[in-house]
Amino acid sequence: MQTIVECVPNFSDGRNPEVHAAIGRAIESVPGVKLLDVDPDASYNRVVVTFVGEKEAVVEAAFRATEVAVKMIDMREHHGEHPRFGAIDVCPFIPVRGVTMADCAELARQYGKRTAAAFDVPVYLYEQAAARPERKNLAKVREGEYEGLPEKLANPDWAPDFGPAKFVPTFGTVATGARFFLVAYNVNIDTPDVAATDDVALGLRQLGKPRMTPDGEFVLNATGKKIFVPGKLRMVKAMGVPIEDGKRTQISMNLNNYLVTPPHVAYEEAVLDCAARGLRVTGSEVVGLLPAAPLMMAAHWALRKAGKSAIGLSDREMVAIAHDYLKLSDYKPFDAQKKVIEFAVEE
Repeated sequence: MQTIVECVPNFSDGRNPEVHAAIGRAIESVPGVKLLDVDPDASYNRVVVTFVGEKEAVVEAAFRATEVAVKMIDMREHHGEHPRFGAIDVCPFIPVRGVTMADCAELARQYGKRTAAAFDVPVYLYEQAAARPERKNLAKVREGEYEGLPEKLANPDWAPDFGPAKFVPTFGTVATGARFFLVAYNVNIDTPDVAATDDVALGLRQLGKPRMTPDGEFVLNATGKKIFVPGKLRMVKAMGVPIEDGKRTQISMNLNNYLVTPPHVAYEEAVLDCAARGLRVTGSEVVGLLPAAPLMMAAHWALRKAGKSAIGLSDREMVAIAHDYLKLSDYKPFDAQKKVIEFAVEE
């Protein structure tokens, strides 16, 4: 593929394998598209699907998958832990190679307009495709969730970007947009103490920690909300979580823009802050897939630290250097052929 767009639609069904298989078949029926992952979660009652392809092909695949959702998912019967307001809840388009964010915003508009016309359902635009500033934040667009849709659609301020302002009980609505690639990245800590790991995480995340009084009370602003001391890493969400082995914990992070905070920077800062508390970082892991670019950045960093050059090294050799530096197989094996989008596409 000369250009690569990633699409990560989230469907409101994490419990029916027949639905997941039908969605996968619909996507794979489009030439020029590669299905990379189908990840259901029963407690969320949600399945996250990842596929890549050329621009027009990705829009076609997203539309065909939506057709499956319209036929096979009934929102009147949906209950789960994850926020949602539609059968295909979100459908973001993400630039990977040879395309811009503006290109992906246009793809979202094409998909949204076609979906609204074909199925007579309301569609909202969010993130970089948003037509209004107040609709950039997905949480704001989805506020009230499925149960609040009748009231929301009746409000002229929340008229959909495409389609009718009417409640479709079986489908709900869908939010589509364009966003930067989110890297789900975890750093492993050699302690079972989740509170200690969470303390490190709060100091790293952009939001930071709540400001406290000497008596241990939260400092509040004039409206009664907590005041936060900003953390060290921009465009990062983080929290401490346990690991299944019961011996270690993780700083679970979302790197919302790896050009601002790449994995190797998050890793280095975690090592420093853990060492200051007498904790040890054992390695890290990538959840899901990621482009080669952030791993290339990590490899360049590792080579510079070692006084070496990247001249003459292939992309796969650079990814291997990043793998060793970040210790990406510390908890679970890291298979670059399956984890790196460009490699998976070539396969």
